[in-house]
Amino acid sequence: MEKNSRFKVVSTFAGCGGSSLGYKMAGGQVLLAVEWDDNAAETYRLNHHGTEVYHGDITTLSVDEVLARTGLAPGELDIFDGSPPCQGFSTAGKRIMQDCRNQLFREYVRILQGLKPKVFVMENVSGMVKGKMKLIFAEIMRELKGSGYNVSARLMNAMYFKVPQSRQRMIFIGVRKDIGILPSHPKAKFRPITFRQACYDLCGNTPEDRMLGEMLLKVAKSQPDNWNTDQAIYKSIKGNLASSISTQWIGWDRVCGTLTKSEISTSGLVHPDRERYISLAEAKRISSFPDDFKFIDRKSGIVRMGNCVPPLLMKAIAEHIRDNILLTV
Repeated sequence: MEKNSRFKVVSTFAGCGGSSLGYKMAGGQVLLAVEWDDNAAETYRLNHHGTEVYHGDITTLSVDEVLARTGLAPGELDIFDGSPPCQGFSTAGKRIMQDCRNQLFREYVRILQGLKPKVFVMENVSGMVKGKMKLIFAEIMRELKGSGYNVSARLMNAMYFKVPQSRQRMIFIGVRKDIGILPSHPKAKFRPITFRQACYDLCGNTPEDRMLGEMLLKVAKSQPDNWNTDQAIYKSIKGNLASSISTQWIGWDRVCGTLTKSEISTSGLVHPDRERYISLAEAKRISSFPDDFKFIDRKSGIVRMGNCVPPLLMKAIAEHIRDNILLTV
């Protein structure tokens, strides 16, 4: 790739475009995004003008159609990106090995083998290397390496790449074997950013904010200043522990914990003032989305950001690939 040219990307399981935004920040051009969810595809189109969206089931998308839509021949694509659904691997879920969502990576591999890009990036949750899920991780590595790539997988925490959130993800990077370069990951460079530093100028409540219910307001008065819910206090007030694990308490001067897609019952990230959950604007800040990024509404915005790769994490990965692989080819 010539030094001044823009590297080209195809993104599958694209969601609202967190990864795409990171690639663009690093100077890339996203030629095609593949996404089946209606809300995610609509959100993607609202924010990524100029990128064609294949709104449909990836199992019906052929390699020939990808090549036709992008105007590329096999081997010409710079980066093939994808985040196959990870709920079956997640430590927040039941982690069922037979979950059909665990098999969607095979669709990613099918298109990878047909496109033959110089580099691929695949992202998933940390839970896939824990317990019985290690077997699926090993299977994924075999499939990726068997597709003609040298592959490296590493857990990366977004908080060391200017994302104001402790969010650990498994990042696979593969380089086509004929290129002769081994894959590597960017090293952590930055100190974590606290919630105060990220959201200091976002003040007051808005009509769209989700306020705490009576029970959690009582918990908030007794909850110690730590991230995880004190279960003894929680149970003494509610009578049971339902949603206690997923009710997390943000501190002004601590890095925020992981934003998840679910805000049901009493679960969610509680603002440091302990009167409400975080706002959509605050969720954007801790997820490294621009303030002007458009979501359909607060509820779907939390879901979209809870599912995505934070843009600044992907920017760091893309810059590393650009400088250490693509510019040397």
